[in-house]
Amino acid sequence: MKNKIRLFVNVDHVATLREARKTVEPDPLVAALLAEKKGADGITVHLREDRRHIQDDDVFRIRDKIRTVLNLEMAAVEEMVQIALKTKPFQVSIVPEKRQEITTEGGLDVISQKDYLRKIREQVQSQGIRFSLFVDADPRQIDASREVGAESIEINTGSYSELSDAGAIQQELEKIGNAARHAAEQGLRVFAGHGLTDENVISIAGIPEIEELNIGHSLVSRSVYYGLEQAIENMMQAIERGITQRSH
Repeated sequence: MKNKIRLFVNVDHVATLREARKTVEPDPLVAALLAEKKGADGITVHLREDRRHIQDDDVFRIRDKIRTVLNLEMAAVEEMVQIALKTKPFQVSIVPEKRQEITTEGGLDVISQKDYLRKIREQVQSQGIRFSLFVDADPRQIDASREVGAESIEINTGSYSELSDAGAIQQELEKIGNAARHAAEQGLRVFAGHGLTDENVISIAGIPEIEELNIGHSLVSRSVYYGLEQAIENMMQAIERGITQRSH
């Protein structure tokens, strides 16, 4: 029997389009409901400190209206911790954040802030919220994540997604695969995401330890061409092709 990989659809960039005009549409909640209709296992939003796309009200509305679960990505700052404690999403995912960056530029440095992250983890878990860390495919950061008490890690696939040379791609895939295996051996649940598309997700989905993917920008981009529901269907088919490779 094939394993199931959960697909969490990130609707941040639906809000990016809305915020370009500072109007009411497109609404990330509507996108979230369409994603669920097509079979998404959960919804992801990143509430950034500068509020460049998702707004506080979006987090509350999406949490209240979706039938699946909400994964809230956020920086490790007190403001966001308090919002998480109020909204009570299914899961909090801690990501690094810089004001000047266009999108997240790499994984979290868990090693340098283990004590601080442990305190945040205690706060959110006390409210029944799952706690995850977004890290690079680095065994040292994975070990630190386990020491912090994270239940899961999300491996950053950003570097992999930017490569075009076949040899470099294969080398990065091996790095990600080794990291996923190491994390699973440490008792962590293993997720992945950042920059994944219909094309490059297949090999990632073929890594046996990965059980969940967070994908957003590619889905929103391609939905401009052929609709969000079709975009999600295409992504799910690509993931299934990756899963079938596990037995070969």
